[in-house]
Amino acid sequence: MPESTVCPPFRLGESRFDQGSFSGRLRHFLNVIDPRTLFVSEKHLNECMKLLDQFKNGTLPPGVTNVQLWEAQKIKQAIIHPDTGEKIPMPFRMSGFVPFGTPVVVGLLLPNQTFASTIFWQWLNQSHNACVNYCNRNATKPTPMSKFFQGYLGAVSSAVTIAVGLNILIKKAEHFSPATRILVQRFIPFPAVGMCIMVCLSAFGLALPVAISLFPQNSQIHVSELEPEISAATECKILTYNKGL
Repeated sequence: MPESTVCPPFRLGESRFDQGSFSGRLRHFLNVIDPRTLFVSEKHLNECMKLLDQFKNGTLPPGVTNVQLWEAQKIKQAIIHPDTGEKIPMPFRMSGFVPFGTPVVVGLLLPNQTFASTIFWQWLNQSHNACVNYCNRNATKPTPMSKFFQGYLGAVSSAVTIAVGLNILIKKAEHFSPATRILVQRFIPFPAVGMCIMVCLSAFGLALPVAISLFPQNSQIHVSELEPEISAATECKILTYNKGL
């Protein structure tokens, strides 16, 4: 079967799949979170980047296929931040969210936790999420670190307050049977996840690409829907924005 029937012609900086449809975005983000890219060596990464530079400069060696070019771009996009050009630390890459995040969820679900362990796991969970968001942010324009720090403090404090508060509430609920109290406490730290550890891993692996595929990476908005100071800074009526993560 000819390559063109199974793989579209390579387009630098664009997605291999149709981003105008949910299915295309889902296939794209399944590529983005592919954990196999975590094991790419520095040598292979440099080879991929060199191949893409050769394509850009029109000096591509003969025999290079579209499949090779798409794979090279997939690897580069999984490791290198598109705006800063820097390597994203492995635990904070989108491809590392599932393998590095699952142990944290397991910690959140541990039964019979003390207040100290509850606070620790909630802090670790929110810290990991904040680092992932920051490392995969839209960095086309600098944002004061204070804004990220304020959001981080708000997320940690609210998560810890809710978790500890619910634990105290359950422990004071004398009308519950001991078995019921233990069962409810087990799921309080992370109420959206139940069943078992394998369920956490499956939920992470399936829910993540679906969630980030719901909306297009680039969208348009009318200036009338923006803050006055932003709309006053341009004469354009329709603006295009990147959703970042």
